Amino acid sequence: MDQHIIRDGSLPKFRINRLTLQDVVASFADGWRDFRSYPVYGLFFGAIYALGGLFIAVMLAYYHLPWMIIPVAIGFPLVGPFVAVGIYEISRRHQAGEPIGWKAVLAEVFRQRERQLSWMAFVVLFIFWIWIYQVRLLMALLLGFRIPATLDAFANLVLYTPEGLTFLAIGTVVGAVLATILFTATVISMPLLLDHDPDFVTAMLTSMRTVMENPLPMLTFGFVIAVAAFLALLPVFAGLLVVLPVAGHATWHLYRRAISIPA
Repeated sequence: MDQHIIRDGSLPKFRINRLTLQDVVASFADGWRDFRSYPVYGLFFGAIYALGGLFIAVMLAYYHLPWMIIPVAIGFPLVGPFVAVGIYEISRRHQAGEPIGWKAVLAEVFRQRERQLSWMAFVVLFIFWIWIYQVRLLMALLLGFRIPATLDAFANLVLYTPEGLTFLAIGTVVGAVLATILFTATVISMPLLLDHDPDFVTAMLTSMRTVMENPLPMLTFGFVIAVAAFLALLPVFAGLLVVLPVAGHATWHLYRRAISIPA
């Protein structure tokens, strides 16, 4: 197995392992197993995520901003890795043979406010806001003052006019680029920061190196999660109750396969 070691002063040596598509399949299988073993925890964190998305959609409709519902719904999964910290902790405890209880899991989640993981929230939210503002910019450039006041009318404008289809095409490409950047920076760094708490820059660089050295398995993993998250949005965010925890557990197991620390 090919390996690459990243050194960061007195911090542990993070060794990047070579991954295959079999590791991706095994990680999803382990993620599903963890969800089935601790479904109440998974549904709890998944509900926070799903209700958050539903609340945002309701507020946008209340303030007569229905045209924002689609970009927010598409971009909302970008914050998933940060919400999944509690899921990572459950898999970590299960793998380490440590007891799992609400007090222990929630205490660890709240403890992240004092650790490097809290800085990653700014990274995630920054990219999320870039996504929202580029949507508004594209709408202003391509649709001008034709933005309708209802969701149905907006959908018709986007799907059945040349300007709308151009907006949809460019927005999809830009969104895919932003999602890939965020995935590359967080897929390994989030669980790594929970597990070892290096500085967040080192964690992001380690995550990026892992993706660059294992592009096919890592991007396949991200693509599967992206498709699952999109499909989970269709039943009024309800699918996120299962998709988020399974993806979180799977991410933890992929991280443990990708990163090792030499004795």
